Amino acid sequence: MPAVDACVARLRGTVVGALAAREGMNALVVNDLSKQFPTRSEPLVVLRGVSLRLDAGENAAIVGPSGSGKSTLLSIIGGLEPPTGGNVELAGDDPWRLDPQQLARFRNMRVGFVFQEHYLLPQCSVLENVLLPTLAAGGPSRQSVERATMLLDRVGLANRLEHRPAELSGGERQRAALARALINRPLLVLADEPTGNLDRIAGQNVAELLLELQTIERTILIVVTHSRRLADLMQRRWELADGRLCPVAE
Repeated sequence: MPAVDACVARLRGTVVGALAAREGMNALVVNDLSKQFPTRSEPLVVLRGVSLRLDAGENAAIVGPSGSGKSTLLSIIGGLEPPTGGNVELAGDDPWRLDPQQLARFRNMRVGFVFQEHYLLPQCSVLENVLLPTLAAGGPSRQSVERATMLLDRVGLANRLEHRPAELSGGERQRAALARALINRPLLVLADEPTGNLDRIAGQNVAELLLELQTIERTILIVVTHSRRLADLMQRRWELADGRLCPVAE
């Protein structure tokens, strides 16, 4: 019936609009970001007016030559390195307007980091390493232990919970690092060359797993990589060159 169809259409539009608004609230917005470092002569300009936006559930790759500022950009977005100009907002909060204690909480709770090196503590078990980010909130709860166990199961390490990092392969260590990055349910995951130290097969497995977990968790994902194969898996691709961020032509 036309009246029923119209009602269903209105309801569908309302639901879709509400979901879109909720996703937008968890957006990452980078506006006119600049960064320069002082030198003995003139300042070294690394970033020039970089802007981008990603909503919850979206992912992107940033490529570019070594030394182009890709890691610096991730550090600013993740609250590790202050910008010279411009601003960053994640779910409406600019980390560089927070006091030091708030900034530390922002990094720990809202951002998950995955680096080229896994940075697992050698004296701790795999499970303990994944739970490390929970220490800032007073230590692991029963729920966080359950989540860590679930994440390790998802990354194929359910039978490695009590192993030390030295007992794992390179790919397994990086998979543990992925689980650790997600333990606090971050809104944003920043991955800097996450497959750079892995062979082709292990790198492919980690890349596919990273995307699978990002999709399930509905996080925003930004990957810095030299790997064309990894970059091609992302929804969006940008190149950073001469301090400027430009879309990569399909």
